[in-house]
Amino acid sequence: MSSAVVPAQRAESDLALRHQLANMRGLLILSMLMTESCDEEQILRLAASSVPSVARCRAEGAYLIEGTWKAVQAALSDPVAREAVTTQLAALGRNGGPVRLPGRAWSWALPLGSVGSFVGYHLVSADEKVDIPTEDEKFVLHALAQQTASALVNARTHAKERATAAELRAANESLGATVQALKRTTRIHERFTQVSLADEGRDGIAAALHELTGYPVAIEDRYGNLQSWAGPHRPIPYPKDPPARREQLLRRALREGRPIRDGGRMLAVASPRPDVIGVVALIDPSATAGDQELLALEYAGTVLAMELVRLRSLAETELRLRRDLVEELLAGTDEESALARASALSYDLERPHWVLVLEGRGRTQDADMFFHAVRRAMRASAVGSMLVTRGDTVVVLADREVDWEAFRETVLTELGGGRCRIGIGGRCDRPSEFPRSYREATIALKIQRSARGPDQAVSYDDLGVYQLLGEVEDPAVVERLVRRWLGALIDYDAKRHSELVETLSQYLECGGAYDRAATALCVHRSTLKYRLQRIREISGLDLTDPDTQFNLQLATRAWRTLRALRS
Repeated sequence: MSSAVVPAQRAESDLALRHQLANMRGLLILSMLMTESCDEEQILRLAASSVPSVARCRAEGAYLIEGTWKAVQAALSDPVAREAVTTQLAALGRNGGPVRLPGRAWSWALPLGSVGSFVGYHLVSADEKVDIPTEDEKFVLHALAQQTASALVNARTHAKERATAAELRAANESLGATVQALKRTTRIHERFTQVSLADEGRDGIAAALHELTGYPVAIEDRYGNLQSWAGPHRPIPYPKDPPARREQLLRRALREGRPIRDGGRMLAVASPRPDVIGVVALIDPSATAGDQELLALEYAGTVLAMELVRLRSLAETELRLRRDLVEELLAGTDEESALARASALSYDLERPHWVLVLEGRGRTQDADMFFHAVRRAMRASAVGSMLVTRGDTVVVLADREVDWEAFRETVLTELGGGRCRIGIGGRCDRPSEFPRSYREATIALKIQRSARGPDQAVSYDDLGVYQLLGEVEDPAVVERLVRRWLGALIDYDAKRHSELVETLSQYLECGGAYDRAATALCVHRSTLKYRLQRIREISGLDLTDPDTQFNLQLATRAWRTLRALRS
């Protein structure tokens, strides 16, 4: 080797070394920039822009192990191409290696890994084989990838720390708010506990709620009547909703199960039992009441429910005594004893009474619902307070005579829909007459049921011929009348399970009008005509003869009366 070659090689080696040192210096500066950044996108852009300055190649994109591509260039813009490269990367492992990119002479997956972590790959490529990086350039590219990975891990660590710090701040703030809310809740609980223990009643509940919230407070009964008020600006007279709107409001409140807004008021309903309802109202026309005020309102509703239970317990004791008295009166008891017991209950038993027997049901199968609806209707109609359940019926001792059909409609209103029919016995002027009036009311109800007519209130005194038939001392007389005119039809119905007697009865009650009779029987007009023809054939009677019609109608009413009495 000539002496001139050696200096030239040294110069070339020195130049390569200086170039490498310059690259490492630039890499150090780049590492500082990336480490200071907390944005993954910015870190990857810095790495991609630095690739051409450290090697004869370009950056094509970065694949992160969570399955996302970043800083994608032209060769990876096609989703199919990205999917093919993703499959190759899955087989490389954490050391990286060569991959195939369309249109590239050389491509390499640089592992983005640092001590104890691996985040993905950085892909670089060259168009021509002459541009394939040297070993020194590959070393710098690996160093760049390692610095990029460290910066990404650092950014993620900082992001987690910031998120954790934010969560801690939020948790501390939430804990502080919870502690304050707990203190306020404890104060509310202690105040209402004091009201309960001191037996302060509805006035105490209203005063405590006003003290805790600063808002005026009203306590109302089911119908909107004011029971207690606390705070300024009490309205005089106190406003009261119409009954229909009041019922609608109560149903909505019970359905919601929490305080509801009604105009300028927040309402909480206390309903420990179906027939006992109280309302606590927070007067809030500006709608400024917050969660704590609503919590206090709910507590007040709970305490009011307890108070209503206590008052109701006292009332039920009296009610039980009244029920016992009603049962004895209906069964027949010594007048002197009955009057003494009524006097102990502060009840005037010597004024006129009427016994009512009510039968019905609501839209559900709750048997108690009908009883409570009758009780509320009695209060609303002011017909007394003495009632008892007997079997499927409710028996009422009414202490004044009213429009009984209107009373029945009131029961249906309280029931919220359903069915109700009433039998009304004759007037009782002495306690000894209650069994007679009860029997009359029962007969009126049974005849109404037997007639299959529409639900209504039927008075025994208005039964007409039914009343005469029901009071015949010897039922055999009525039986002979029925057999004389209807015997053949009764036997035919019993043998064939038909309804010829019922058909004849409805036809006569409708005055011989085919359409009305067919509607009452729920049959077609032609079916009715066929049945009437069979009645003529079996009985041999002329249904157009006035005397025959009279006797047949009397006989069918006697037949209904017998059925009612036997039931």
